[in-house]
Amino acid sequence: MRFADLDGKRVAVWGYGREGRATLAALRRRLPGQRVSLICSEAEAEQARPFHADTLDYVTTEPYAGLLWGFDVVVKSPGISAYLPAIVEARAAGVRFTSATALWFGENPLARVVGVTGTKGKSTSSALIAHLLRGLGQRVALAGNIGLPLLELLDAPDTVDCWVVELSSFQTGEVGRVDIGLINNLYEEHLDWHGSRERYVADKLRLADRAAILVVNGQQQALLAATAAHAQRRVFGTTAGWHLAEGHVWRGGECLFALRELPLAGEHNGLNLCAALSVIEALGLDARAALPAARDFRPLPHRLQTLGTQAGVSWINDSISTTPQATIEALRSLDGRAVSVLVGGFDRGLDWSDFVRHVQHRPPHAVICLGNSGTRIARQLEAAGPAYRLGRCIALAEAVALAREWTPPGGVVLLSPGAPSFDQFRDYADRGRAFTQLAGFDPQSIAAMEGLGIA
Repeated sequence: MRFADLDGKRVAVWGYGREGRATLAALRRRLPGQRVSLICSEAEAEQARPFHADTLDYVTTEPYAGLLWGFDVVVKSPGISAYLPAIVEARAAGVRFTSATALWFGENPLARVVGVTGTKGKSTSSALIAHLLRGLGQRVALAGNIGLPLLELLDAPDTVDCWVVELSSFQTGEVGRVDIGLINNLYEEHLDWHGSRERYVADKLRLADRAAILVVNGQQQALLAATAAHAQRRVFGTTAGWHLAEGHVWRGGECLFALRELPLAGEHNGLNLCAALSVIEALGLDARAALPAARDFRPLPHRLQTLGTQAGVSWINDSISTTPQATIEALRSLDGRAVSVLVGGFDRGLDWSDFVRHVQHRPPHAVICLGNSGTRIARQLEAAGPAYRLGRCIALAEAVALAREWTPPGGVVLLSPGAPSFDQFRDYADRGRAFTQLAGFDPQSIAAMEGLGIA
């Protein structure tokens, strides 16, 4: 769908987050005379009125099917589940739903696009791809779910050699054709949006249907099986391609790069680098020539981000961790150190049994459970007979205070919650800033995310 298809239609934008604001701005530029409704909360309407005055019709009641029937097209924000009963009924009645992502793809059918998805590591992989491509002299746009809506770059005057677009599971069904699709892993997440693990996986795999060349993680057998029919599939993480062995990055039998030179902790980030190199190779470019630039990569905020040391204790912010598997990888990156890990948050009912087994076999110094899911996690850990200190708190401030008390000099306090933040915080970044401040560091110092936009 293109903006021209909205001309003269009854159009609503649903949601006033950054995607919704970008959509409204693009509509104002492309269709200046178009009357648009904004479906949002009353608080969001108050935020919008100073910028849009009476150019919008505000709908602040909870959307139901009958209300949605009053529109021809609804541009929905990603966080609103496509499986809500009201949306299902409205679709059946002929209402068309689209998104900012779909509109951008409609306006840019000839763009050279790398689409990146996966449960974890997609932001780092996307940023690595963009960084390495720029090291080869390519003009690259980095946008999407990573923090810059595509529509904010809709009318960018610059010529772009390659668009690197991070896609959440909410967005993979909204894209047009992509030159390269990367799926770097699949674990259980966002069940509240998708309704089931099976639907979550199916939605993620929709990127494969749109990719001319598909790059996948060869260490995930289920992902390999699900994508086996793709005619142009490339695999990383196995000995035939880009992979890790003996603390180094290899291409087949050729040892090329020491992991210690990568300014990212953990083997999982080494795999993210392998994924990025595989994408560059799939684009027909020299991945070996791109590899040295990895030494200059700046880690993204809230992803195993070292904040500093206080009283001999290191503090690490991994607030982006919203699955137990991500917390396991964070702990693996700190093997051999006395780690007090803070886990828990909004409870989506995810299975923590793998985490329980991991800390049984490789016990940290302490596990401190917090938030809505903390009680459930603590019960599972207690039932397994913990060989580490186990604490239970409600608020992050309590958990930080307990970690500071328990962690010995030379140890690490790690925030890697394995759960979303919105039981107590607006988002993972808000949680990460709060942790940083409670740890005794300046939250403004961790905010910058380099590389977004066109460069």
